[in-house]
Amino acid sequence: MKKIIFIMLFAALSWQQAVAQQFTDGTLWYNVYSGTTAVEVAAKNKAAIGTAIAIPEQVSYEGVDYTVASIGANAFQFDYLLTSVSIPNSIQSIGNGAFKLCYGLTSITIPNAVTSIGQGAFQGCSSLTAVTIPNSVTSIGPNAFYFCIGLTSVTIPDAVTSIGSDAFR
Repeated sequence: MKKIIFIMLFAALSWQQAVAQQFTDGTLWYNVYSGTTAVEVAAKNKAAIGTAIAIPEQVSYEGVDYTVASIGANAFQFDYLLTSVSIPNSIQSIGNGAFKLCYGLTSITIPNAVTSIGQGAFQGCSSLTAVTIPNSVTSIGPNAFYFCIGLTSVTIPDAVTSIGSDAFR
């Protein structure tokens, strides 16, 4: 039993150390990982009220320029006011639950650099009506667009080699 607790504690501490720091630009929070100049969008600043978000391609913090490379897990989850998101070409992945239950989200343009869409990334975005998945995407996670009841048009390119269960249910 002690061995299991030690392993769980070690895993938790190891994960915590992967994020070197976190900072905000006033609208979004970013995670910086050790030894890299790439960041992920971690969350929307709760004080930043608005229906449209434009994720920048680059951000600066303490004199260092960072490339915004991914949208992290649950970054915008439950943001009911969000209606549109502008995603830059620097984004390579959309994390699990990134826009989960953003009921007001009506449009999203997924840029050509994105290679994976995580589990439940847009789950419950019931106001989404159309999605075009670019040729760069090879993987769509389980439940990625689950319960997107407003979807009437989805374009999936031949490059997609993996679609998780209930991705478009």
